[in-house]
Amino acid sequence: MYLTRFERPEMLANLKSEPFDVLVIGGGATGLGCAVDAATRGYRTALVEAHDFAKGTSSRSTKLVHGGVRYLENFDFGLVAEALDERATMAANAPHIVHDLKFIVPRYQWWEGPFYGIGLKLYDALAGKRNLGKSRGLSRDETIAVLRGVQEDGLLGGVEYHDAQFDDARMAIALAKTAATAGTAIVNYASVTELLRIEGHTCGAIVRDGESGESIRVFASVVINATGVFADNVRAMDGIDHAGVEVEPARGAHLVFDRSFLPGNEAIMVPHTDDGRVLFVIPWHERALVGTTDVETKELSLEPRASAEEIEFILRNAARYLSRAPTHADILSVFAGLRPLVRPKGAEKGSKKVSREHVVSVSESGMVTILGGKWTTYRRMAQDTVDMAIRCGGLEPRDCKTSKVHVHGYDASSKLEAGIGSSRALYGSDARHIESIESSLPHLAERLHPRLQLTGSEVIFAATHEMARTLEDVLARRSRALFLDARAAMEIAPDVAALLALELRWTPEHMQSQIDAFLVVARGYLPEGVA
Repeated sequence: MYLTRFERPEMLANLKSEPFDVLVIGGGATGLGCAVDAATRGYRTALVEAHDFAKGTSSRSTKLVHGGVRYLENFDFGLVAEALDERATMAANAPHIVHDLKFIVPRYQWWEGPFYGIGLKLYDALAGKRNLGKSRGLSRDETIAVLRGVQEDGLLGGVEYHDAQFDDARMAIALAKTAATAGTAIVNYASVTELLRIEGHTCGAIVRDGESGESIRVFASVVINATGVFADNVRAMDGIDHAGVEVEPARGAHLVFDRSFLPGNEAIMVPHTDDGRVLFVIPWHERALVGTTDVETKELSLEPRASAEEIEFILRNAARYLSRAPTHADILSVFAGLRPLVRPKGAEKGSKKVSREHVVSVSESGMVTILGGKWTTYRRMAQDTVDMAIRCGGLEPRDCKTSKVHVHGYDASSKLEAGIGSSRALYGSDARHIESIESSLPHLAERLHPRLQLTGSEVIFAATHEMARTLEDVLARRSRALFLDARAAMEIAPDVAALLALELRWTPEHMQSQIDAFLVVARGYLPEGVA
């Protein structure tokens, strides 16, 4: 079966229809991965998300599918090798979303050549036969020719290596549709208000439909908590003391600039910033994306804000490697995400010291919680989680299939170019449905804003085929308008809302409330709105 329409009323009806084998709480990368895994193994699966798919951390990454070059310094060879293997699997299963990207490490000191050259050869070796391309040293002239926009003063040369890039929110929507195609009842804006128990075993949840207010009892043999930085909130509902590990959130901020700061199709990897982290300058959707920071935080928010210090940090470090130093006035958008890092209770604090590995834990009631990890390893995290869920739920054992499962929209002929230059390519085989809309209504093929690629046809498609329910869903995640140019997104908000109002049958009052709500969120993506 190939899913064409992906509509919430039908999915909500499916959620009410039967007991399930597996109930997944959380619609980010890990939760969606778990739903795809469980459903493709043949288990009756449901997923509920309190907000929109990838509303939190999973739409706010640095847009990389990578092994983690910097983890080599900590000798985390196993972690890097696993991530590199998963990188290759993601690229093979979603070529319309994931693509190869060349990175250049500029050299300004003589010792950087052999130091980074040896490290990146090790990176190649860990990737083995699934490597995307061999690393190599570059002369000064070669570096300048390949890396337009690099700071030339004092430049000695560079080291080139390969990793992969993707669009995180688009990947999440594709995974949601993959899960639905496999039979998952998957619903956004459906929050868990209470966990259900029978004889001490967690056997489902009471789910509140955020649109109607209706409460739905959803029964399942096993419940998976995949809510990222909010996992402890769900664990608290379980009423059990979850000893052993705890979530230690870390905030990562990013700035987005005009593509003129990095006009080529190659990315820069800054090996050492002021705080010892790496910094990336990446071509993305006709923009230059720069990030990220790593700041401990106790504040859990769906809309985390970068601090003034983080913005200054990125501007200062980027200026050292770019021929044109970016300023506050050049910032098109600021966004931040919270990493759900895991720390053993009692271990030393500090986000740079916390492992990036994932942990699967089980409560006394049998609820399975997945913590930690990153987008690159979402599939392996899901596999480990569902393996555990099978045991906890007493399900018939079945092998994982997702290493060979093509992500929705798979089309080998639609392989992306570096920098994700065309947003339409991200739809893969679904692009034909958008083109069909444009054939019937040609005016919808026009861009809604000269600085954005978003068209009216893509807005219609988001509402009819991608379960977009709000103006923010479309401008932040079905398209990336808010992340690419916050001011432009605010300018087209009324036009996009008018199109959605026709498809979703909004009243004039509801349409205006959607515009007002979006503008409040969008102001936080402007540098002036950052505290």
